Amino acid sequence: MLVVFDVDGTLLDSQHAIVASMAEAYQLNGLEPPSREQVLAVVGLSVREAVEAISLDRPDHPIDAIGLAFKQSFNARRRAAPEADPLYDGALEILRSLAARDGVLLGIATGNSRRGVNRFLDTFGVRDLFAATQCADDAPSKPHPAMLLQAAAEAGVPAEDMVMIGDTTFDMMMARSAGARAIGVAWGYHPADRLLASGAERVISSFDELDAALGFGPPEVRAPEAAE
Repeated sequence: MLVVFDVDGTLLDSQHAIVASMAEAYQLNGLEPPSREQVLAVVGLSVREAVEAISLDRPDHPIDAIGLAFKQSFNARRRAAPEADPLYDGALEILRSLAARDGVLLGIATGNSRRGVNRFLDTFGVRDLFAATQCADDAPSKPHPAMLLQAAAEAGVPAEDMVMIGDTTFDMMMARSAGARAIGVAWGYHPADRLLASGAERVISSFDELDAALGFGPPEVRAPEAAE
């Protein structure tokens, strides 16, 4: 089984940096910044698609310039304080627990850039836990299924043996389009009812519920071997 995680809003609580960076991007282009709700509604999309969605009714908005300003602002915040955006409670523990299970591989599918993925992996020391990492630099934006299909190919797992864990409707729709299972998380940026309507088989309220949602029992705790 390949268990694929979204990053922002699923593993990483990055909403402050995303909202602040998008506001700065619009302000630098002489425009009124979008509301927090507008920004969080498009988290999960690649940057260009997110800006296009925010500026849907404003054809005069310079989409590319806003997108570039967002990337620069967001990357500057991450460089200045790489651990300012914390992992959600239980995220590191569930990643390590799943990675230790026989027959389970982990993956990432995120609208973030490759630079952002690498920073996430290195900041939290989890690079070795993932068999596949796909991002906005590798494939079309969510909800297109390419990221997941490429993750399955990278890990050598058929799509029907893949599960997407995410916090947005884009994650759920991507999973269904790829022929994968979809499990939503309730602590991210889109509400549970929208996740269910978009294809989530269930929505968990904490990482403590993920083993059961995946069909696993509690991880085995092996007794230490006696010293000879």
